Amino acid sequence: MEGTEHKYVKRTQKDYPMPFKMAVVREVEETGIGVCAIARKYGIQSETTVTTWLRKFGNFDHQNKTSTHMEKNKDQRLLELEQKIKVLEQQNNRLRHELDMRDHKVAFFDMMIDMAEKEFKIDIRKNSSAGQSKNTKR
Repeated sequence: MEGTEHKYVKRTQKDYPMPFKMAVVREVEETGIGVCAIARKYGIQSETTVTTWLRKFGNFDHQNKTSTHMEKNKDQRLLELEQKIKVLEQQNNRLRHELDMRDHKVAFFDMMIDMAEKEFKIDIRKNSSAGQSKNTKR
């Protein structure tokens, strides 16, 4: 593209939304991917940014160099719960949409069966009140 100029924009840690920070921290802790690799993967300007997030939000005690579970403060727990709620709401909306689509398909197929029964003057649907034929061998 001619005429477009890309300017370098310095980002700060405040530019990244909290759910993103928490997801990056969780990925580093769960997968063991290095800080440098995770920074490249997500386009984070500095590994120091990721390291700071790990210190603030991670489960690793950087002072004692142990991976004992550090107690999370109320804000961290609240953010994690809000993120889980957001994910569950998205899943719920997707499942509702899929259910609506299936309901539409059922209605469409019922309509098509009704049209076929009228057009060809045959019963397509199984008659639930009919008993089993008596002349079938068991």
